[in-house]
Amino acid sequence: MRKTLFIAASGLSGLALAEGVDGAATAWMLVSTALVLLMTPALAFFYGGLVRSKNALNTMMMSFAALGFVGVGWALLGYSLAFAEGGPWLGGLGHALLKGVGLEAKGEIPHLLFMAFQGTFAILTAALLTGGMVERMRFPALLLFLSLWGLLVYAPLAHWVWGGGFLGTLGALDFAGGTVVHINAGIAALVGALVLGARKDYGRQAILPHNVPFVLLGAALLWFGWFGFNGGSALSSGALATLAFVNTLLAPAATLTAWALLDLLRTGKVTAVGLATAIVVGLVAITPAAGFVSPLSALVLGAVSALPSYFFLLWRPRTRLDDSLDVFGAHGIAGITGALLTGLLAEKAWNGVADGLLFGNPAQLAIQALAVGVAVAYSALGTFLLLKLVGLFTPLRASPKEEGLGLDVTQHGEEAYVEGEGAILVLSEASPPALKPVGGKA
Repeated sequence: MRKTLFIAASGLSGLALAEGVDGAATAWMLVSTALVLLMTPALAFFYGGLVRSKNALNTMMMSFAALGFVGVGWALLGYSLAFAEGGPWLGGLGHALLKGVGLEAKGEIPHLLFMAFQGTFAILTAALLTGGMVERMRFPALLLFLSLWGLLVYAPLAHWVWGGGFLGTLGALDFAGGTVVHINAGIAALVGALVLGARKDYGRQAILPHNVPFVLLGAALLWFGWFGFNGGSALSSGALATLAFVNTLLAPAATLTAWALLDLLRTGKVTAVGLATAIVVGLVAITPAAGFVSPLSALVLGAVSALPSYFFLLWRPRTRLDDSLDVFGAHGIAGITGALLTGLLAEKAWNGVADGLLFGNPAQLAIQALAVGVAVAYSALGTFLLLKLVGLFTPLRASPKEEGLGLDVTQHGEEAYVEGEGAILVLSEASPPALKPVGGKA
């Protein structure tokens, strides 16, 4: 009974699960895929609350755009480059246009579902990196950049770690994307911030979050979705998913606690934005380790991961680096921390795969360090080259006037917030004059 599911829809009936497909695993992975997809709109709220009101809509649109442009690219070509049979550096074209991706088993779930689950990761990673470029990047340039980045940066790195590439063959441990998703996005955001330069008001006036409740809402929804992100990466509904699920609860809780204590010791106050950031840092740090460490180690990992990100986020505003929403500090540094701590804390008794340094296998830490170095180098170089390429076809950055007016109006013709009963209608110079009432009186 478990392995037979009948579907009656659109005139189809009697369509059974393929041999080897498990119904319980499939149900869990359907839920997990939906949870991970939810993380991108959740990120839109998190990022949207952190910027000024005149750019809130544009910032949220950056995440929503990834749902379409990266999602379509993944289905047409990205999935094949990442997971089709190929060499150590890149997958082949065997699954281009979803060729050979059907209802046959891929592990315990349908191949089509595996493709969709992995696609939500590609979408989220692209959305994450936009936080380093908000309030100044032109939207058409962003759409072209994200489309290319998903294919030429994300897909190859996913292949190296998860798709049969050289890092996975070496034994690099990345349970749910510490390297592929968070280090990759953090470095890309850092490069984007450097290429675009600082916002015109950066360092001259306070740039404050316009809606902190949005930030808290986004953090809450991200944590909720992350149970699918990490728990779903077990690709089944068994013990491994349970371990990843519980670790996803414990590690961010420890990070939040450590972050709050650091705030209290430093200023005597705990900020809402700080705790929301702490949740994200803890979630990022546990991601590579979620299925490889014990629950007690997850608590340690979460608490320790607070330190480097916390102090980097204190230092960064003193520089000219305008990583607008601290993507590198929250994702890049926490991803690096989590990947390296996986090499310390991995425990074969819990994961059945490999031990880390603290459990007798120092080579694992060296492998993790190599994977981190490769991810940093490739993401930095690939992102830099793609931004320069896109800049040859369309300007990357909005004009100073557009930045001053806000990107909501100048890039989308809309506003996140409208005061009063209407907005001023702006006509072009070629528009005809308004008709006067009968009698010629205004």
